[in-house]
Amino acid sequence: MWLNDDALPAYDFWQYWRNADDRDVGKFLRLFTDLPLAEIARLEALQGSEINAAKVVLANEVTRLCRGEEAARAAEATAQATFAGGGLGEDLPVLALPATGISLIDALVEIGFAASRGEAKRLIAGGGARVDGVAISDEGFYIASLGGEVRLSSGKKKHGILRPT
Repeated sequence: MWLNDDALPAYDFWQYWRNADDRDVGKFLRLFTDLPLAEIARLEALQGSEINAAKVVLANEVTRLCRGEEAARAAEATAQATFAGGGLGEDLPVLALPATGISLIDALVEIGFAASRGEAKRLIAGGGARVDGVAISDEGFYIASLGGEVRLSSGKKKHGILRPT
């Protein structure tokens, strides 16, 4: 976990805490936030899908303490727009989409969703790569701009934007 914004953008920092294991939420709230213990106990008691509200509180509080109030608000807004609204949040990673297009493998590596071309190929083969919400299983897939932004996803939790230059 990087505290430095240059090493890990605020949105990714926020998402790390938002994706904490359900069993760790109470412990993390105690260790990494300044919330009153009564509030932590209330949040820790949430069950089922309600635990997600506690995870958002955890992500907001830790991000606020380490990155500032504005970073926490922006990260939550990006997550809300990306996941609940089905849109594209402002803090998602952005990769310039050349006028000539880019291969899916190169896009996954350049945006940081895969550490190597081999890892990108495995991601594609496993059905984890999506372009505008559509799973792509062809390693030779080429992304071309049709005049607008393209949403690139790796699994269910990593999303980015390919923006035409």
